[in-house]
Amino acid sequence: MLEKKALIIIDMQKDFLWDKRKPIFNYDTESLVGNVNRVIDLYKNKGYDIIYIKHILSKLLWGVGYSIRGTEGAELFEGVNVVSDYFFEKNRSDAFTAKTFSAFMKKQRYKEVTLCGLDECCCVGETAKGAINEGIKVRLLTNCIGSRFPADKVQKIRNELKALGVEYI
Repeated sequence: MLEKKALIIIDMQKDFLWDKRKPIFNYDTESLVGNVNRVIDLYKNKGYDIIYIKHILSKLLWGVGYSIRGTEGAELFEGVNVVSDYFFEKNRSDAFTAKTFSAFMKKQRYKEVTLCGLDECCCVGETAKGAINEGIKVRLLTNCIGSRFPADKVQKIRNELKALGVEYI
């Protein structure tokens, strides 16, 4: 039986990428979206399932004014290529904490996932840990992951993830 693999695009939402975003989200939108779109096409052609994850909060929490359910900013950034119907929502950093996503991943029996999107020091890194905990091989695409944190924090997260077996490519 062929091993199932997935490319998971994490939190590529308007609130983090559009012109109206908060200044703390200082990602290079054009470069990041271009790189992510190229790998979406590449991995789809390689036979990977393409999965989209959105960080969605049901209401304004602790002053967090982004990713609020029902707002335009919580929607997928319009520049991101959509090539599948696999969409899941999460309300914590690790996508595997979302019951619907976790159940889907178990049912599909993915052996390997490649992650990209936002943010390496938050949701991408935590989802990588969640996949490792499920026994799934994890790869991260360095040119397809954004981070708004200082280089030393990014390096610390990378070292931690590599120690867990995550492969950076």
